[in-house]
Amino acid sequence: MSQITFVIMNDQPFGKIAKPAQRALANAGIKTLEQLTEWCESDLMKLHGIGKNGLLVLKSAMTEKGIVFKFNG
Repeated sequence: MSQITFVIMNDQPFGKIAKPAQRALANAGIKTLEQLTEWCESDLMKLHGIGKNGLLVLKSAMTEKGIVFKFNG
């Protein structure tokens, strides 16, 4: 039987998104905003639990840090 480990992300900005989105990021191994630069928006949206609102919060936080998602192309 395999075991799934969930990481609780109470740090900003992950604490500002819904719990399903937090779990989706944790299950994908994403722990920091900087790690999101390795993802394009369309691939992130394919994760179960990530929705438009969560994406907007993440994009806003990334903009404040001067980082962006990977170009999808």
